Amino acid sequence: MTLKDKIDIAAGRKKAGLVLKNCKIVNVFTLEVIEGDVAIEGDTIVAVGAYEGEKETDIAGQYVTPGFIDGHVHIESSMLTPARFAEAVVPRGTTAVIADPHEIANVRGEDGIRFMIEDSKSAPLDVHVMLPSCVPAVDFEEAGACLDAAAIRRLIRLEGVLGLGEVMCYPDAAAGAAGVIEKIKAAEGRVIDGHAPRLTGKELAAYVISGPSTEHECETIEEMKEKLRLGMYIHIRNGTVSREVKHLVKGITPENTRRTMFCTDDRHPLDLLKDGHIDHALRVAVAHGLDPLQAVAMATHNPATCYGLKRAGAVAPGYRADLAVVDDLKDFRVSRVYKNGKLVAENGKALFETKPADSRGVTRTVHMDPIAEDDLKIRLRSGEARVISPVTDSIVTRNVTRSVTVKDGCFAFDPQKDICKVAVFERHRRTGHIGLGLLEGFGLKDGAIAQTIAHDSHNIIAAGGSDRDIAFAVNELVKGKQGGIVLTRGGAVVKKIELPVAGLLSPLPLREVAEALSDVERAARETLGVNAKYNPLMLLGFLALPVIPEIRVTTRGLFDVTAFQFIEV
Repeated sequence: MTLKDKIDIAAGRKKAGLVLKNCKIVNVFTLEVIEGDVAIEGDTIVAVGAYEGEKETDIAGQYVTPGFIDGHVHIESSMLTPARFAEAVVPRGTTAVIADPHEIANVRGEDGIRFMIEDSKSAPLDVHVMLPSCVPAVDFEEAGACLDAAAIRRLIRLEGVLGLGEVMCYPDAAAGAAGVIEKIKAAEGRVIDGHAPRLTGKELAAYVISGPSTEHECETIEEMKEKLRLGMYIHIRNGTVSREVKHLVKGITPENTRRTMFCTDDRHPLDLLKDGHIDHALRVAVAHGLDPLQAVAMATHNPATCYGLKRAGAVAPGYRADLAVVDDLKDFRVSRVYKNGKLVAENGKALFETKPADSRGVTRTVHMDPIAEDDLKIRLRSGEARVISPVTDSIVTRNVTRSVTVKDGCFAFDPQKDICKVAVFERHRRTGHIGLGLLEGFGLKDGAIAQTIAHDSHNIIAAGGSDRDIAFAVNELVKGKQGGIVLTRGGAVVKKIELPVAGLLSPLPLREVAEALSDVERAARETLGVNAKYNPLMLLGFLALPVIPEIRVTTRGLFDVTAFQFIEV
């Protein structure tokens, strides 16, 4: 099909290959709804208005929007391979994601990134990759790989790579430290994502001038506005743990809306299955007062503009025919999805099949020796101890001091005080390093949970009341070398999920992974007593990330993120 043919179709001299009839078209440029037809030829929208096609589909007055775009996501948090992730989110209207594969990169480095790119190729989902800028997240972390500026320069030439992922070592960036600046320079001319929670004033200005132009870590409207004033694009997050949409949308105005977009960052399989993806962010935003047309632009045109996605994010001539058909602009129930002009999902069902990539380079990634109960003792000089206190609906924690039970000079678990032990075990290079801490409010009464999901270095993290159960759970993961999640009680396995790809991902489809996960979470609450207000696996997974305030536990011990130094329990 030549350009002249497309011109003739737009002029009405020829029929289009496909015409969607009787649509309510959401125009993201003028923020209005226009009734008419959408003429499509091949993968391109040729015109909107009144048209005839070789094939015609009656949309019957439903709304046609651009395909949704997730502005920042770690696919690995879905526990699905990219192809399986596409099967889950495309039927929800998502046709593109800006993906930062720093989870798998922390385990398998360049091999992990290449796997994510290859595995996405068979799916009708544009996976635009932002190269992980902080592998490991900070210099003292013990990840399975290290990506330096030379690696960034090599990888940035790969097909599908868009820019540089979130610069999480924000103190170094704001200070102009050579290591992070060299990586930023390696991505010169590309989009660079930010990650600077609570950074303000001159430190924030220093961070922005170093290169990052987006931010997804805003906790308050005031923080969001300060970063908007410095020219940053703001991702408003609707993940599993962090859900800022309902309060941050109150700070969106007609003047700043073009600089905002939605992202999920980290979204759990159960939430994907039950509530959806960007379609859920749209529902939440509109329910909390955001104008529906502004919301659609934030889910489509704004991220496309931010990331320079040509021909994406609008229903207009010359744009790619990536479209979502929804019943209304309140519930955003997606009835049809078109990708490159082809119907790829209908009524929540994927109409495509994917082909998995070769995963041999990203399996059998648990490399550590078995542990003993004596490795888990926390020696205390008094009955006062620093404790990690989680914040509901956030990955932020509080650094608090609590009275704890001491026996024979060591911490002793007392279920009445609701303070349990948490430990991180280096699993990539057999160093034998173990970091220990205390966690309050988790609700755990008995047994232990261990998993190979521990952001971002993805060592093994475990929490429990009994040293025996913690050791047993960790050794179960060591024994298989594949990784996953295991619950133990009384020296026996209660539930287990295998995650053979890097200890993070399952090759199974969403429903099977979500059902297995539901069983594990139910057992965590009903058998082990975990507090129902927390997602136990997501909470544990983020306790090891030493770039989120205020306090974390790593393989090297307890870490005060605010002071950026290690501290004693």
